Amino acid sequence: MDSFLIGLIGSGIGPSLSPPLHEREAAHHRLHYVYRLLDTDRVGGDVGELIRTARRFGYDGLNVTHPCKQDVIPHLDELSPDARMLGAVNTVVFDGDRAIGHNTDWTGFAESFARGLPDAPARRIVQLGAGGAGAAVAHALLTMGADRITVVDSDPARARTLTGELTARFGAGRARPAPVAELPRLMERADGLVHATPTGMAQHPGMPLPAALLHPGLWVADIVYRPLETELLRHARAAGCRTLDGGGMVVFQAVHAFRLFTGREPDAERMLAHLTDLITV
Repeated sequence: MDSFLIGLIGSGIGPSLSPPLHEREAAHHRLHYVYRLLDTDRVGGDVGELIRTARRFGYDGLNVTHPCKQDVIPHLDELSPDARMLGAVNTVVFDGDRAIGHNTDWTGFAESFARGLPDAPARRIVQLGAGGAGAAVAHALLTMGADRITVVDSDPARARTLTGELTARFGAGRARPAPVAELPRLMERADGLVHATPTGMAQHPGMPLPAALLHPGLWVADIVYRPLETELLRHARAAGCRTLDGGGMVVFQAVHAFRLFTGREPDAERMLAHLTDLITV
């Protein structure tokens, strides 16, 4: 029986469903698969040391989540084209003595969006968050044909950096930064809102923007999946918005990561069923 040792690096990851999600799928492939949490809040925040330790202890791969998706890059030997382009890594594969960074977030979000919000208008999209997940989500939306994304982040410099990279990749006018103060005006005209910050996670409860800015003509996509129904999505549904939770993204990025880790072809529908079962336990 083939064996795999996998880990997840991030902050406050105790509620993560990645371990059972991966392990249940591995059982169908008759793999001995152990998935461990490497929470920076508990084992220390030195991402480089965690990478070196995982390599030393024989890990086959790692997933990487908030807030380490960009910090991990200097500690890797190689990046896939997607990870290099996005400047963010959510999957690390150890290949011999090399640590190779990949990004499965953007394809995971793209598949989830196409499945959960088919034919959603995408002329004007407001995105909250310009970190590693935000970079992946914005890339996915523009790749799928969104006309324009306005990125709002608590760190204006980070929003400017991301939109500059998106503009260079997709062309002038496709992305621009905006300050938080502009949100009321932006939301009035927006087709959709994408939330790509930690707000709403179990350890970061709350709303990323005032509920009064939500309106029935809007669709709202949240990348948070623990809880699956965030406060943002509850308010959005109450306001008459179409909504997309973060469950699809976490499953589809896991599908791609599992393939990279094992070389086996996972069953996406089965993994979606795993998630539904795990959420309701």
